[in-house]
This record gives sequence, structure tokens and C-alpha cells, in this order.
Amino acid sequence: MTAVSMPEVTSARVTLTEARRMLDETRFLLVDIELTQEDAARQDAQEAEPLAGSLGLDTEEMAWFGRQAEPVRADLVGGLLCLVVPLVHGERVAHVHALANDRFLVTAHRGPAFLAERIMGHLTREQPHDSVAVFFLMLQEALATFRQAAVAALLEVEELEDEMFQQRRPEQVYRLAQLRRRSALLHHSLLPYVHVVDEVITRRLMGPNFPRERQRLAREFQHAARLVLTTIESLQDAARRAFASYSSLVAGEQNGVINRLAIVSVIFLPLSFLSGFFGMNFTFLTDKLETRDDFWFLAVGLQTAVLFGSLYVLHRTRIWRRLRDED
Repeated sequence: MTAVSMPEVTSARVTLTEARRMLDETRFLLVDIELTQEDAARQDAQEAEPLAGSLGLDTEEMAWFGRQAEPVRADLVGGLLCLVVPLVHGERVAHVHALANDRFLVTAHRGPAFLAERIMGHLTREQPHDSVAVFFLMLQEALATFRQAAVAALLEVEELEDEMFQQRRPEQVYRLAQLRRRSALLHHSLLPYVHVVDEVITRRLMGPNFPRERQRLAREFQHAARLVLTTIESLQDAARRAFASYSSLVAGEQNGVINRLAIVSVIFLPLSFLSGFFGMNFTFLTDKLETRDDFWFLAVGLQTAVLFGSLYVLHRTRIWRRLRDED
């Protein structure tokens, strides 16, 4: 695990025992715990002491801290803010467990500390005055991962939609389906989290005894969360619009095929009827129509007249012109 002493922003690798001692003695401390696969499995199976208990915190209320598959939460327990924070890492949504009060901020996660690395740069530049300010900074950075993922997916959807109008390909609809599922994942992961955090902020942290600076940080987080949700909803709308555009293009191509079939039918259906009619073995046809003039009149002249009549009908109904314009 990594301990960061503030406001000097000096970090050091420490053991669990050293982190517990520093939490008791240091006025302003950040502790980031990276759980290995073995430690995580022991926590999930409850074969080891709860992680919060190892840090000297309330074991019963913090038994969830560090365990996998914990739902998003936001609560205030004895002056300690407790959250399970979702964030986007690559193609998946990960979760960071966080505990914060006036003196310290403790985070626990599985896998690389990509969020902690981003926060360290902000600590050096912004010099937050207490751990609660760092806590809201962490929440803003988690929101930023959702914003970046949503914006990147939104731009890709728009590019795919432009490509479809130039040349439609089957892989485009497959990629659109992936982006639509990603938008649903982002929305499904962020919306419950924003709701539970809003409840804590509105009902517990916006009282008259809550410092004005922290109220400002809370309002900024609420505003940023709503903007990110709006961006994700825009992504969902863009994905639905792109699917509708793809369906419209397919329908347009099908209409073109139907128009071609209509042209073929208008031309050859009367000709087929005439060929079939005069191919019947009626007595009148076999005994009376025997001269060459009858043959040229019926076999050639009549079918030629029908052919020109069909083309005239096509011209008058503008089917041919509409098909040519589509091509």
C-alpha cells in the first residue's frame, strides 16, 4: 500500500501495521491499498480480518470495505464518509472503496492504481487543504473517466454514421451494437451511484453545520455528475439514431430492389400473358391464323405495341426516373 503525507505530498510504500499507526498519528494522510489476488480472495471468503479492522476502523460497519461485488454505496457513519465509487478502466467498469473524514482518506481497489496516479498530479498542483477536499477530488476524477469514455464512444458513433452514408457495411452495425451496449453499461453503472451520493449530500451534508467550502465541493460534484449523465444519455440517443439511419439505408436499398422488380414486372408480365395466350391449342388459333401477316401482327406487332405501352406507363408513373435518381 501507499501512504501520502499531506500537504507535503510525499509518498512511501508502507505495511498494513505502519498504515494503521500513521492513521492514528498523522493529521492529514492519504492511504491507497492495492489488493493482490490472494488478499482479495481471502477478503471475499472472509478468511482474513476485515480490511477496515486491520486499519483500526469500526469492523462491523466497515465489513464491506475491500470485498468484491459490493453494490455502489454512499453513507455517513460516525463522521466517516463511506463510498463504493465506480470508474471506467478500459472496456470495463471497476470500483474503488473509499473512507474519508477530516484527517485521512483511505482507498482500496483491485489491480493497478490508475486512479491514484491521476490524483497525485492534482495534489501537487492544487494543494487541497484537507482530506475531504481530496475525497471530492477523487470523486471528480472518477466522473472524468465516465465522461471521457462517453465522449470517445459518442465521437465513434458519429463517425460510423457518416461512414454508413458513404458506404454501408455489415461490420458497422456490429460496432454500433457494441457501442450501444457500452452506453447502457455506463448509464447502468453511474446512475445508481449518483442517486445514492445525491441522497447523502442533500440530506446529510448540506445542513447548516456543514462548512461552506465543502458545500461548494458537493454542489460542484452534483453538477458534474449530472453533466456526465447527460453526456451518456446523448451517447444513447446517438446510438439509437445511428441504428435508425442504418435501418433507413437498408429500407432504401430494399425499395430500390422492389422498384427494379416492378419495372421488370410491368414490361414482361403483359408479354408473358400474350405468349401464354397464343401458345394455347384453341381451334381458332390453329385453324384460322395461318398466314404470315397474322404471325407478324400477333407475334411481333402486338408484343411490340405492348412493350412500348409498358415503357410509356413507366414514364408516366415516374418509376423509371425515381430509380435512376436513386442510383
